[in-house]
Amino acid sequence: MLHLLDEHGPASVGELAERIGVDQPRASRLVAAAVAAGHVRREPDPNDARRAILVITDSGRQALRSLLGRRRGAVERALEGFSDDERAQFAELFARFAEGWRRG
Repeated sequence: MLHLLDEHGPASVGELAERIGVDQPRASRLVAAAVAAGHVRREPDPNDARRAILVITDSGRQALRSLLGRRRGAVERALEGFSDDERAQFAELFARFAEGWRRG
């Protein structure tokens, strides 16, 4: 969710739910937790005063950078014993897997 807000800008709860592939009640709970943690704030939608949009905060960006750094480190440690050829083969296979996953 933080990645989507950082990458694509403000969004409604419904838009986030669709983008992350969960139902609206689940997205609402995720958003409430992110707001409580100070990672996301609600703002009035400038196009529709009845709606709120969600905006990532500086704290949310910092949490996202931290998470991505830990993930990157974990992947690097997991690949330590791989040769360059094995890394290339793994990357190709994983990309195919990710594409298949996206198609659903």
